[in-house]
Amino acid sequence: MMHIRETVEAPRRLRSRRARLLAGAMVLGTAGVLSVQTLVPNQFAFADPVKIDVQGPADFSPVVQAVQPAVVSVRVKQAVEPKMMNFDGGNSSGPFGDMPQDHPLQRFFRQFGQQGQQGNGSEQHRKPRQYGMSQGSGFFISEDGYLVTNHHVIDKGTEFTVVMNDGKEYDAKLIGADKRTDLALLKVDADKEFTYVKFADDAPHVGEWVVAIGNPFGLGGSVTAGIVSARGRDIGAGPYDDFIQIDAPVNRGNSGGPAFNMKGEVIGVNAAIFSPSGGNVGIAFAIPASTATNVIGDLKNDGSVVRGWLGVHIQNVTDDIAESIGLDDASGAIVSSVPEDGPAAKAGLEAGDTILSVDGSKVKGPRELSKIIAAYDPDTKVEIAVWRDGKEKEIDVTLGKLQDSNKVAAAELTAPERTSLDDLGLALVTAEEAGLEGPGVIVAEVADEGPAAEKGLRPGDRIVEVAGVKVESPTDVVGALKGAEENGRKAALFRLESNENTRFVALPIKIG
Repeated sequence: MMHIRETVEAPRRLRSRRARLLAGAMVLGTAGVLSVQTLVPNQFAFADPVKIDVQGPADFSPVVQAVQPAVVSVRVKQAVEPKMMNFDGGNSSGPFGDMPQDHPLQRFFRQFGQQGQQGNGSEQHRKPRQYGMSQGSGFFISEDGYLVTNHHVIDKGTEFTVVMNDGKEYDAKLIGADKRTDLALLKVDADKEFTYVKFADDAPHVGEWVVAIGNPFGLGGSVTAGIVSARGRDIGAGPYDDFIQIDAPVNRGNSGGPAFNMKGEVIGVNAAIFSPSGGNVGIAFAIPASTATNVIGDLKNDGSVVRGWLGVHIQNVTDDIAESIGLDDASGAIVSSVPEDGPAAKAGLEAGDTILSVDGSKVKGPRELSKIIAAYDPDTKVEIAVWRDGKEKEIDVTLGKLQDSNKVAAAELTAPERTSLDDLGLALVTAEEAGLEGPGVIVAEVADEGPAAEKGLRPGDRIVEVAGVKVESPTDVVGALKGAEENGRKAALFRLESNENTRFVALPIKIG
């Protein structure tokens, strides 16, 4: 019997022990703050568990009510240039956007495009100039009417209208724009003080709440919320990519609008979305406040952004390259070529040098080098550390000025010294008068209904050649036109440079 009782009691003791363990586990689940050492003593030495007391806001209305009056819709009137469908593997400009080469509608549009090219090119077939309208977002940064938006919102715009949250409309003028960072500054002149917002001084933390306000699909004053998903994103938009990624729903029309933190400060300017369909998928990108503050300050003061220029062509340092030149890790930017007469060439930098740092700031790669150099003013002397012949070498370089063919400063391009060619609908200034360097003559103004406008000329275009003659001044342009007329020409071929591209345009010879 004793043996039997022990046999029976053993499972009972086991069940009792198991019950006590389960009870302990329930206490642990309820308390949630017992340390690991309580359960497994003398085996771990973890710190006390992290306690999070911060809670998300119950609603965003206090922030929205405070900042929404500063956010506007930006309506832009644009000249529409006729474009042919691209059937050579490039992007289509047709109504369906990008169309694969093997799409069944390609044959239809190819036939339509060929039919559209027929005609004798006479005046009776010339279509009147057409205009389109685009919309984006923006926000006031001062009570006297300065407001920020994206460069791509105002690009090619001829008129700008700001629509307030209460529906009131104001005309705006373009102060300046910077294509490299996709920022632009407009100004509204009105007899009133505008509600405005300020840029945040501190970068946001990943996971921080963010509120986006803008004009998606023309629905002005739309508010969405999310968090900061990541920082320092490079999306291939330009050499100075440093985007904040957010998951607040942002769509077409939000471009140029602000992304706010919970203090009502602007942490970024919404600029791009990642979307296979064109709609929101929870991945949007904003230009950081730190970048916007510097760029907008330059645009306000000078109408353009002045950047330092090193004068080198660079590429990434791969693991193989690092090993071949004796570097411990694949960092820095290797110089692939050094253009003649540039700051780097004058200082003695050579192809094959690997740039490691600038004034002590480490260079991780080409993108970091571009951003570091661009932050300096021209004529600044910097100390560049390079890796050459298996050892580090210091080289002093006096930076030059990075030329920007996309400079936008309407006030400068309408100087009194301009030369008007009324029959062509053009006003011209020298590059020097426009504040630009390099050869050619700058288009200061284009009349809405003139031949130049019909051919797509825009303020800021650089005329480098007319009828085969290189031109340096408006007088040269007039002389080249007269020479072509004397040779029996009815039109003169203009070679133009804009947006780092070259194109030819034939204009009728009509000079006063």
